[in-house]
Amino acid sequence: MGQRRRAQWLERHVKIIFVAVSLVFGTTVWAQIRYSISEEQKDGAAVGNIAKDLGIDHRTLKERGFRIVSTSGESLFSVNQNDGVLYVNGKTDREEVCERSTPCLINLKIALENPLEIHYITVEILDINDHSPQFPENEKRLEIWESAVPGARYPLQAARDPDSGSNSVQMYKLSHTDYFRIEMVDRDEDGKRPVLVLQKPLDREITKRMQLQLTALDGGRPPKSGTMEIKIDVLDINDNAPVFTKDTYTVMLNENTPVGTTILRVNATDSDEGQNGEVVYSLGHDVSHKLRKLFDVNRVTGEIIVTGLLDFEVKDKYQIDIQASDKGIVPLTTDKIVTIKIADVNDNAPQIEVTSFSSAVPEDSKPGTTVALISVSDLDSEMNGRVSCSLPEDIPFKLMPSSQDNTYSLVTTSSLDRETISHYAITLVAKDAGQPPLSSVKTITVQVSDVNDNSPEFSVSPYAFYVMENNVPGKSLFCVSASDKDTSENGVVNYQIWRDGIVENTYKSFININHENGEIYALKSFDFETVKTFNFHVVATDSGSPSLSSNVTVNVFILDQNDNVPVILYPVSANGSAEGVEEIPRNVNAGHLVTKVRAYDADIGYNGWLLFSLQEVSEHSLFGLDRYTGQIRTLRSFTETDEAQHKLVILVKDNGNVSLSATATVIVKVVEPKEAFAASDVKNAVKDEEENNVTFYLIITLGSVSVLFVISIIVLIVMQCSKSTDYSSKYLQEANYDGTLCHSIQYRSGDKRYMLVGPRMSIGSTITPGSNRNTLVIPDRRRRDSGEVRIYKAL
Repeated sequence: MGQRRRAQWLERHVKIIFVAVSLVFGTTVWAQIRYSISEEQKDGAAVGNIAKDLGIDHRTLKERGFRIVSTSGESLFSVNQNDGVLYVNGKTDREEVCERSTPCLINLKIALENPLEIHYITVEILDINDHSPQFPENEKRLEIWESAVPGARYPLQAARDPDSGSNSVQMYKLSHTDYFRIEMVDRDEDGKRPVLVLQKPLDREITKRMQLQLTALDGGRPPKSGTMEIKIDVLDINDNAPVFTKDTYTVMLNENTPVGTTILRVNATDSDEGQNGEVVYSLGHDVSHKLRKLFDVNRVTGEIIVTGLLDFEVKDKYQIDIQASDKGIVPLTTDKIVTIKIADVNDNAPQIEVTSFSSAVPEDSKPGTTVALISVSDLDSEMNGRVSCSLPEDIPFKLMPSSQDNTYSLVTTSSLDRETISHYAITLVAKDAGQPPLSSVKTITVQVSDVNDNSPEFSVSPYAFYVMENNVPGKSLFCVSASDKDTSENGVVNYQIWRDGIVENTYKSFININHENGEIYALKSFDFETVKTFNFHVVATDSGSPSLSSNVTVNVFILDQNDNVPVILYPVSANGSAEGVEEIPRNVNAGHLVTKVRAYDADIGYNGWLLFSLQEVSEHSLFGLDRYTGQIRTLRSFTETDEAQHKLVILVKDNGNVSLSATATVIVKVVEPKEAFAASDVKNAVKDEEENNVTFYLIITLGSVSVLFVISIIVLIVMQCSKSTDYSSKYLQEANYDGTLCHSIQYRSGDKRYMLVGPRMSIGSTITPGSNRNTLVIPDRRRRDSGEVRIYKAL
């Protein structure tokens, strides 16, 4: 086609040029000749003699430049300048030159010069039946739904025959079939096109595939033909529902079957194919949500799987709707009921239920009091559901069966005591008769409520407290404590001092107690020198109804402090001052007793142990003072050079932590022997009178001390008989003062401090270890090393 357009273009331009030349020169010659040849001519075949047909002398052709100047197919032809004949140049194929054009014309322009001549030559190439019809493909596949209705048309591609006219495709034939026929449609340039027409309904389940042969015939003589295989696949439509292989499905299954267990497999088939024949399984639409939690079905295999806990006690039979569905665009479904029966196993432990439970039982409840109602149950059936109930044997409770099955009363079997056991953790055991048996345990706690059946009890009876004299009024001295085994109000203890209206203790009146915590206070200070011990009673009362009480004796021992200054008993002057005058002969020897200073301290122990020392003396070499007795003696004989009068100042002090002291002054006059005797008579008279007065005072003092000592001994004996040994040695006895030197020894052993009181002992006397004779235990208020020994002396 392109070559032909190019020839037409050249032809138009040559004509234009020819017209232009004719106008210029005013002279031209024009002629037109037409030839016809069959296709498939050999190379060099003569088409026609142009010179002859145009009447041109062949001898002038060469001179005049006889040639082809324009052609639509110049490569197909050539001219001979010698004879003017037009020859075929190569093999001529109409189908190649003109393709589908009819008729097939080749236009040539022949030019001659001198004079200029242009001649038009047309060569028609005639068709011969040299080609067979040919389909674009040897095999054609068609997919036709089995639901296609008769009369459905399926256009096919037409066969191609390069020949033209009657040599082209004229008809089609279809191999024998009852389902299809062939029709032809004339499409002008496209020729006759075959159409496959359905004559009879298709059924894929009967015929899945068809193979037909379509033959195309041309109009040649003899005709030529071409074939094409038509393979028809009948496409399935979803016209068959799945069918289960069994009419009924029933399975027996134990309860508590593990999750994931496959219990049954259903199977369904579908005659359709592809998606329409693929069967999938699911639970039916009417299957409840609870049932879906217990079972599931494998979508592909149809296996029914356990997905939840199966419990015979909840339900013993299940019916599941299993749905088989194909995968068609509009799927078809079939339902089948699967029956699953559950078999019971002993998988439920008995259950214990406590009703009407009294969590607290008074401790004075009588035996047989009902504490709780208990019922037992088992969800299993038959032997697996028979239950017995029991209690431990070591508790004051038992189970009493009631008129109803599996119901019991929990009752007391003996008296209860909250102070011994305040609560009971009662373990109930329920056991079924299954094989193996199952049991359950439940613990209930029974509180024993309190009643006021216990009096307060003091931690110590009697109490012994040691209080230092000169205590601060209003400050707590000590504390008593009582406890009550009862609880709540029954155990709340209040304290009070029992005051007897008949015999009133002098010191009880200024003792007070905190009612809540038992703290005891004194409203005034104590004086050891006035009172050394007293007692009173404290009553502890609980808050129960009715209330209970108890009392305890509190013994108070006053401890001494160094609060008394030593008192000089001799010398005492007429005006009461501690000053005296002594006259001694000049001729006395060394060791002569000049006088004896006497002193007294109302304190005891270290506080009352007095020591004497010379504070001032005119001549140290003449007089000496005994540190313990207060005796003043001469150390040497007098000489003529010694002065006649000497002044001695004696310091008397006790041994308290902060010692107190007093001084006495003695004037010693040295006289000649005769004067000494005379003065001695007068002095002796005065001295005898003074000594008589001193003796009277000493007798009164010693009598008072002795009475107090005897009272202390009596109290000590009484208390030793009425209390435990731990408190039998805590009385501090007052040292007996008889005007002579008494000794008391205090020592420490372990956590206790002891004082030994005995007859006169010399300095350096030893204490036999382990001896408890005349020993009193006193509290140690200062930390000292074990084994420390102190010696107390009192004048």
